[in-house]
Amino acid sequence: MYRTIEQRATRGQELGRLAGLFLKLGTIAFGGPAAHIAMFEDEVVRRRNWLSHAEFLDLLGATNLIPGPNSTEMAIHIGHKRAGFAGLVVAGTCFILPAMVLVTACAWAYVRFGSLPQAQALLYGVKPVIIAIVVQALWRLGRTAVKTILLACVGATAVALSFAGVNELLVLFGSGIVLLAIRRWQRFPLSNAALLTLSTGTMGAGVASTVVAVATPFGMWPMFLFFLKVGSVLFGSGYVLLAFLRADLVERWHWLTESQLLDAIAVGQVTPGPVFTTATFIGYVLGGAPTAFIATVGIFLPAFVFVAISGPLVPRLRASPLAGAFLDGVNVASLALMVTVTWYLGRAAIMDVPTILLSVASAILLLRFRVNSAWLVLGGAAIGLFLR
Repeated sequence: MYRTIEQRATRGQELGRLAGLFLKLGTIAFGGPAAHIAMFEDEVVRRRNWLSHAEFLDLLGATNLIPGPNSTEMAIHIGHKRAGFAGLVVAGTCFILPAMVLVTACAWAYVRFGSLPQAQALLYGVKPVIIAIVVQALWRLGRTAVKTILLACVGATAVALSFAGVNELLVLFGSGIVLLAIRRWQRFPLSNAALLTLSTGTMGAGVASTVVAVATPFGMWPMFLFFLKVGSVLFGSGYVLLAFLRADLVERWHWLTESQLLDAIAVGQVTPGPVFTTATFIGYVLGGAPTAFIATVGIFLPAFVFVAISGPLVPRLRASPLAGAFLDGVNVASLALMVTVTWYLGRAAIMDVPTILLSVASAILLLRFRVNSAWLVLGGAAIGLFLR
């Protein structure tokens, strides 16, 4: 009995430590998934010695094998490693919670004051910075993802299909299946032309599935299912989220305008924590606080489920050449979707000489001097207020 009480006390202390750490990280973690993971490594490996470097890298590798927000899934993995299922829930929830609260407050202010000149001026300066941030992410991720001529061909085909309006899920999974099939039959040598024909033909089969844009009345349940779908299938950087949001919420259902989507992205950038809390902002704009909460649950719930069930499968997946080939294709297609959405959003955000200069300067600061994106967003907001 005493041993059980002692074990419960120890478990409670462990959960308390996890909650304290990830509430802090969720409050200060600016800069995107890469910056978040660097903060995790500093706190969990160097400062607290909760994990070895090898264990940390194993968990980091596991997050790349499942869809969802990488840094959030990393927090969930660490919590599960330290305190089982309860730790999984506590770590993930505490990392998301500060961002959700801050984004909800920003959404309230946006709905209440968004039409005022001051708010519009602030967003005028922020939006070009967002485009530069996405371009920087494309450049950085592209150098890692496009490793061969074949991957470059698949990526170029995915860009073309995305611009043609093919459903983003078909582009993602079609690219993965193409690479998986080629890896499966790589014992039979194919010319580069044959490989390109195979990839184009397989992915092109989805052109007929292009969705015609039809205005759809807003509903809380369809919105929850939409964000649940996005959280379940989104591989790669959190910026790929923009492609899904634009395809359905702007183009197909007309629940948001291009400007509102850019505003949601801007708020997701200027606040700490996972970029996926953009869903919180959108939910609030569409239906208030209850809808914001439901959108947040929908987009993050799959991450908790995937981390809980993927542990035993991770060693096998990492060792499988076929699974690796599939993920290579998905990652390249993710970048292709980012290219498409960046083009459309850029046309709405970069409208005159000041916004051109602001976007170019932000790109230089990001790529050459590695300035934290949060500071650039705040700087863009200040410049917008000054100019307008």
